[in-house]
Amino acid sequence: MDEMSDRPAQGGRRARKKAATRQALADTALRLFLERGYDQVGVREIADVADVSVSTLFNYFPGGKEALVFDEDADNEDALIAAVTERPPGQTIPAALRAHLASLVTSPNTRDPRFVQFQQLIQQTPALREYARAMALRHENALARALAEQTNRPSDDLLCAVYARFTLETLAFAGSRADAADAVDRASLLLEQGWSTAASSNPEPA
Repeated sequence: MDEMSDRPAQGGRRARKKAATRQALADTALRLFLERGYDQVGVREIADVADVSVSTLFNYFPGGKEALVFDEDADNEDALIAAVTERPPGQTIPAALRAHLASLVTSPNTRDPRFVQFQQLIQQTPALREYARAMALRHENALARALAEQTNRPSDDLLCAVYARFTLETLAFAGSRADAADAVDRASLLLEQGWSTAASSNPEPA
């Protein structure tokens, strides 16, 4: 095999190795946090246990300890936006978001005991609660922009901002209910009716 034809394979291996290292760091950090508490574990210890340097850890997670906990932040935001921008032809925006939220609360991961521990860790740790709020705001703003683009509205359109806010609040609401899937279904139905009414009384700009 010549050098040129070998490059894609080498690039693929490097990408997989980087992804594996990133996942190992996140998994190590979460395990240590759950075992001993977030404030009792330092970045250097995480790096040592994962067998990488501290500088390598920060290369993967510039945000430090909080970013290690929310390592899927970017992927989650991408999936949220894709639910709107890549929805099947004929599917409405509310229906697409309803399906996306339902997939999140019915995921097998939510039945993993470690998921419950993960949620408790966030709620019990002020730094993580604050990071989660900032993360939710970023996702909310990104969703509002996507809604505006998809409906030909201004980027700061109030209707899109409101709908984005309450769409994301649906997840928090569902997490507090015994039947999360039913909670998502009912909340999404209510939001869909509100979106339709508001959109008809405040049509898209010409």
